[in-house]
Amino acid sequence: MSPLKAAARVLRSLGVGLAVIAAGQTMAADPYPIRSVMIINPWAAGGPSDAIIRPIAQQLAARLGQPFLIDNKAGANGTIGATAVARAKADGYTLLFAHVNPIAISPVMPQKPAYDPVKDFAPITLIASGPSVLVVRSDFAAKTVAELIAYAKAKPGAVSYGSVGVGSNTHLAGSTLAHLGQVDMVHVPYRGSALIQTDLLGGQITTAFVNLGGALGMIKEGKLRALAVSTSRRSSALPQVPTVAETLSGFEVNGWYGLMAPANTPADIVQRLNTEVVDILKSPDIASQLKDAGMEPEPTTPQAFATMLNAELVRWAAAVKNANIKE
Repeated sequence: MSPLKAAARVLRSLGVGLAVIAAGQTMAADPYPIRSVMIINPWAAGGPSDAIIRPIAQQLAARLGQPFLIDNKAGANGTIGATAVARAKADGYTLLFAHVNPIAISPVMPQKPAYDPVKDFAPITLIASGPSVLVVRSDFAAKTVAELIAYAKAKPGAVSYGSVGVGSNTHLAGSTLAHLGQVDMVHVPYRGSALIQTDLLGGQITTAFVNLGGALGMIKEGKLRALAVSTSRRSSALPQVPTVAETLSGFEVNGWYGLMAPANTPADIVQRLNTEVVDILKSPDIASQLKDAGMEPEPTTPQAFATMLNAELVRWAAAVKNANIKE
């Protein structure tokens, strides 16, 4: 082979090698995401949670150039959907619209779910938090938390409260109220918040902690009376309504939502999602939609979300113990 032909072959070989290297660098540099992302919502479609996550998913799709789809996997107080994400591939393409029930309450119940909320998930950001509101029918005798407690003391066992299920945050809110108020109240679990409001209006139950956004219309129409909100500070949606803690010191039940990924999701993907969602939550339009749902935007760093979760697990473990839940 002549020296010229040999040199040409070497150059061609180098060209192919460089092309392969360049292609590899392009693949490595492909920005996340390169295909659609699934966000698992562990609650039923059409509920309060959908009203929170869908506008955020739409904004993520617009910003990142790929569909962010919502898959509602409801059941077992949110643990079915959370389990699906815990078992998913840690590549950023399956996310969890996290909620206090499956992430902070179910893991401290006697019957624990098939995942560890700390070890099996990567926190991305807290999204929003908000109170439940303690309501009674508008013609009920009690107009304040103190009056409700006095009524329950005068008529032991006569006060019943509804919840969306054993071990839910609405159940533990009611049991904590009874514990701190030192009264006997009968727990009545339901399959959904709409049924609770129906039975409140019909007089089948006395009271309940319900989703603020879902009850706001009936409160403003005068069909339900708001006695107090469950968080430690008053809600901007009902600023005239006191907190339970103003009567019973130490009471706090916060219905928060966040975004999580399976554990070991690459840190750069977690940080990219955090940056985008935090920025989305600063939008006046998104903030307004959250407030319509009775929530307040609560963007955090992944680290702050993780710290909050650890504190929540401790607090809810105490609430489950006080509720005397055995199974």
